[in-house]
Amino acid sequence: MSEDRFPGAFVHPTALVDEGATIGEGTKVWCFSHIQAGAVIGRGCTLGQNVNVADNVHVGDGCKVQNNVSLYEGVELADGVFCGPSCVFTNDLTPRAPYPKGRAGYRRTVVGRGASIGANATVVCGHALGEWCMVGAGAVVTGDVPPHALVAGVPARQVGWVCECGERLDADLACPACGRRYHEAGAGLREGL
Repeated sequence: MSEDRFPGAFVHPTALVDEGATIGEGTKVWCFSHIQAGAVIGRGCTLGQNVNVADNVHVGDGCKVQNNVSLYEGVELADGVFCGPSCVFTNDLTPRAPYPKGRAGYRRTVVGRGASIGANATVVCGHALGEWCMVGAGAVVTGDVPPHALVAGVPARQVGWVCECGERLDADLACPACGRRYHEAGAGLREGL
């Protein structure tokens, strides 16, 4: 079923989309998901079962957010981001139920273009995940992740580099699958020699 207010998008009948939310053409929102007022979902995205997108969250075009993921206020996904099943985002470093801080206490988390976050990984708020980086399943991200970095573990540590296509780069920073070559640039990698 597609709601009339989101032409070209599919919204499952059990999903709840608040007034004031925006959903782009070609996006699919599956069962038991909730898109809150003020959320902006780009074109061609897939939001799996039981996904929550909070107020003021921006999801770029072509993102895939798998089942049981909550994107809390302060999270921003660039185009082409993959969020694995049950990965976790936070937005408050010092939460207390009796002392809520509200928006004033939220820390921003920006996930760069093409980044992938594995199943059950946790991203602690206030950090940036660089474009095309990859976070291993179950990792706990407690700092910034450079572009094209492969991080894993608790806490997450860099264990290598990954290509835009997702394959691990060899020692010469070349991709054995697609042939792209990279060079170090600042804290991350850039394509080309």
